[in-house]
Amino acid sequence: MDFSIFLQPAALISLAGLIALELVLAVDNLIFITIVTNRLPAAQQPSARRWGLTLAVVTRLMLLFSAAWIITLTAPWFTIFGEEISGRDLILLGGGLFLIWKATMEIHERVTPAAEDELDDHGKKPVKVMPRFWPIIGQIMILDVVFSLDSVITAIGLTRHLEIMVVAVLVSVAIMIIAAEPLARFVNRNPNVVMLALSFLVMIGMALVAEGLDISVPKAMIYAAMGFSVGVEALNMLSRRAQLSRPFRDIRKPDEG
Repeated sequence: MDFSIFLQPAALISLAGLIALELVLAVDNLIFITIVTNRLPAAQQPSARRWGLTLAVVTRLMLLFSAAWIITLTAPWFTIFGEEISGRDLILLGGGLFLIWKATMEIHERVTPAAEDELDDHGKKPVKVMPRFWPIIGQIMILDVVFSLDSVITAIGLTRHLEIMVVAVLVSVAIMIIAAEPLARFVNRNPNVVMLALSFLVMIGMALVAEGLDISVPKAMIYAAMGFSVGVEALNMLSRRAQLSRPFRDIRKPDEG
């Protein structure tokens, strides 16, 4: 690879645009990794997040170096009811449905009353089974492929220089690694944010399914809706914090006489 290309202003502009694009697309991946790794024991969560992000960069680089094969995935493979289906469509459909299923199951678990206080047939509390480490990593790998494919195809459409794409991926994943732990701590301190993040995952999954069916859903509209929701939730958090920080008002004494 010829890295002297970065001395050209046009290459630097393409690099900045790709990094911004990668970060936008990486938000979805980072939210999913944070949600699923929070199900693990606390001691395993940082390691799982590192594994998830490492696999994300490996997957993206492997797909980048297979650019010629990636381009073939956009060609139609077969036709159903007059609709051409490509390999990319199948991956987006499968990944979108998996994301909707996973987020819906997480939401269901959080809105269902806890059964910790219920006793089994022997009069004992049931033992809570914690998710295992590698099945969680497997779930992250499935979504890594989907998000990486979308990211790489978009990058190939913007530039043909492999060097620019590789550097953009490495920089974006490095930023993800830096942001992963603060995001996880923020989610753990604010459990109400988890439901908002899960609803984002459902919306992203639906967008992936729509894209797999060649239904155009502007990403700007999706991220604008997510940004608006985050802004409303931020105002709610500030409101709750303000109410908690206000001094208690004096309780008036009942009138005498």
